[in-house]
Amino acid sequence: MDALSDILRLVRLAGGVYLQAEFTAPWCLEGKLRPHHIGPMLHSSEHVIIYHYILDGSVWLTAESLPPERFEAGQVIIMPHNDLHRIGSDLGIRPGSKSEVVETPHRLGLTKLEYGGGGAPTKLICGYLGCDKLEASPLLSALPPMISFDAREGEASDWIRTSFRFAAEEVANGKPGGDAILARISELLFVEAVRRYAASLPSDEIGWLAGLRDTQLAKALALMHADCAHPWTVEKLAGECAMSRSAFADKFSRIMRVTPMQYLRNWRLQVADQRLRDEDLTIAQVAEGIGFGSEAAFSRAYKRHFGTAPATRRKSMATIADSD
Repeated sequence: MDALSDILRLVRLAGGVYLQAEFTAPWCLEGKLRPHHIGPMLHSSEHVIIYHYILDGSVWLTAESLPPERFEAGQVIIMPHNDLHRIGSDLGIRPGSKSEVVETPHRLGLTKLEYGGGGAPTKLICGYLGCDKLEASPLLSALPPMISFDAREGEASDWIRTSFRFAAEEVANGKPGGDAILARISELLFVEAVRRYAASLPSDEIGWLAGLRDTQLAKALALMHADCAHPWTVEKLAGECAMSRSAFADKFSRIMRVTPMQYLRNWRLQVADQRLRDEDLTIAQVAEGIGFGSEAAFSRAYKRHFGTAPATRRKSMATIADSD
């Protein structure tokens, strides 16, 4: 399994769509997605990523760390950190209040939202991806406040455009399964956005995504992700990448900002956290399964990394699961 797929598996992306919006100019709204906006659809996710897909018309969008930018029909805007943002036909006017917005709940869970001054129309599909532990994921923590791309361009353009329009019609007509289709599309859309963003990075970029794009480092990452319990050493990884030990170690540390062994340790702990949550294993079995020599050494490393002991973490996760 490649490193990107492995990371996405562990953060447990769960996609969905919560809003189909129809706006007319002039209009402006401000906010961020909160758990109560989508209720049970979020399940036990610890973080939410939001996106806007522009079906028709155009919008302006800005956030505290982002200058105003205009987007048109066919473009996708993803907010990986769910930052408070302002979106509208005119960002200079007062954002509309909740009492001014007409919301119509749909029987399949999708809300239809209507607002504006009666001018030029804009239609959006607004969706989300729930996931686990933003700060602990090397992928999600590497993403900027906003990713955008034009779904009208590139190899994936046709399926993105046709899939969204098809699923939107399915939901609008109340056909069973339309929301499930939109959920899967949300997840695929995020993966496509990440792939395009990584491909667009400057050649001198550093960080996890830059490492994923580098052929030699991507191979090392794939090896560690495929078998994190293997007794990898810098020498072994360098040999697999057809590099000298020193050249590999220098390149990995420069681009990834951690040493190969630090990355391997951190990844093992991520896998351990997932197994504590999802599998019926003893702590000793988890430790052995990820390549730690002893349960005590694993517990110390886990507590340093996550701030809590494995047993305590497991109890808290069980409590959350029982309350869902």
